Amino acid sequence: MTTAIVVGGGPNGLAAAALLAKAGLDVTLLEAADEVGGGTRSHEAILPGLLHDHCSAVHPMAVTSPALKALDLERHGLRWRLPDIDCVHPLDDGTAGVLLRSVQDTARMLGPDGARYRRLMQSSVHRWDALSHDVMGPLLRVPSHPLLLARFGLPAALPAALLARIFSTPRARALWAGVAAHSFRPLSHPLSSAIGLGILTAGHAAGWAVAEGGSHTIAHSLERALRTHGGRIHTGVRITHHSQIPPADVTLLDLDPAQIARIYHDRLPSRVRSAYQRFRRGPAAFKVDLAVEQGVPWTNEHARRAGTVHLGGTLAEVAQAERDINLGRMPERPFVLVGQQYLADPTRSVGDVHPVWAYAHVPHGYDGNATEAIIDQLERFAPGTRDRIVGLRPTSPADFAAANANFAGGDILTGAKSIPQLVLGARPALNPYSTALPGVFCCSAATPPGPGAHGMCGAGAAASALRHLGISPR
Repeated sequence: MTTAIVVGGGPNGLAAAALLAKAGLDVTLLEAADEVGGGTRSHEAILPGLLHDHCSAVHPMAVTSPALKALDLERHGLRWRLPDIDCVHPLDDGTAGVLLRSVQDTARMLGPDGARYRRLMQSSVHRWDALSHDVMGPLLRVPSHPLLLARFGLPAALPAALLARIFSTPRARALWAGVAAHSFRPLSHPLSSAIGLGILTAGHAAGWAVAEGGSHTIAHSLERALRTHGGRIHTGVRITHHSQIPPADVTLLDLDPAQIARIYHDRLPSRVRSAYQRFRRGPAAFKVDLAVEQGVPWTNEHARRAGTVHLGGTLAEVAQAERDINLGRMPERPFVLVGQQYLADPTRSVGDVHPVWAYAHVPHGYDGNATEAIIDQLERFAPGTRDRIVGLRPTSPADFAAANANFAGGDILTGAKSIPQLVLGARPALNPYSTALPGVFCCSAATPPGPGAHGMCGAGAAASALRHLGISPR
């Protein structure tokens, strides 16, 4: 029987392993931690029963993921839940940019900028089922829908700050800036619009969903899918040298390029080893899990019903904060993402105490404490929040790296999303999943299409492995 080893049990490693097992391979997954999941883990961080997501929390790109659909995860226990309002970006005057599931409804909320927003988004959202196969895969290939991809790709190639000029109101520009900032890139750089447009398009197609019972249910459903197809999982197995990896027909690595370079150092071609060692890391996240009695008292009423709230002020403020972290400077007012997953999934709360998930963008390897900066941003747009906090737990960049080696320096995206790395992955190659070692593939978020709980990096690597073996996927 054809065998496969998968090293690393994040969502990409799990998706790759499950897809290979579904294709009939004998699959074993090895995970260094005591549980699988990587960034899609959840825990009772502060109070018993109060559930916080460790890293990945809101999943607009995962709901329609071709990889997760192929594995029929609903059959394995995954349930998506949606808030009333997807995302809100409040401003100091009490107004806000409001993102609703419908493009039309969002356009109405944006007033004079509504028609421009509709023109930007409508076509891609309407054809997302077709477009997603091209957007959520390697870009250096013949697309299935070239005209549709070109329509999406032209604005995606622009700097986010330049694309923002199509809008005239501060709230529309701020809403766009907050979504574009998910890339952790300076908004003045080319292609900094790409991730933001992908998130918006997927979100309008399916909503900014959360997983019922916590993001760890994504990992648990992938684990069940893998085991259903005969796969095995061994946790607590840390690989530091390729001699520790059991022989197999194919090996897939849900690891960042630096780890691959260390593990296969003496076997990798020198050009590949050098590329992996030069792989650039991005800025970091500093997260604070909060237990908030009665929830956050937002000034803007829409934020009280939003699953995600972006705190950063105006377009200029967000752009400056993202510029600072990429220059290694800690902003006085960092861009902060707030998750109120309990609004869509009340099972995460304990009585009137609710879990609030908040992280700030900070410089790579930041060794300070951003807790007060995060709470200050909450107080800025929700005065009185501090008085409602009954418990908190910070997670520093070093804590992220200790819990997941792919998050070196607190870089939760597994690499800077510069133009070369966003397009090519870890090294220039027609197949971004290939390590140049026969039968060995990289399937981490360092490969296209990049970070998220969508499993598409794993799916791309699994497809490459099956082609190498001459086996058709099922």
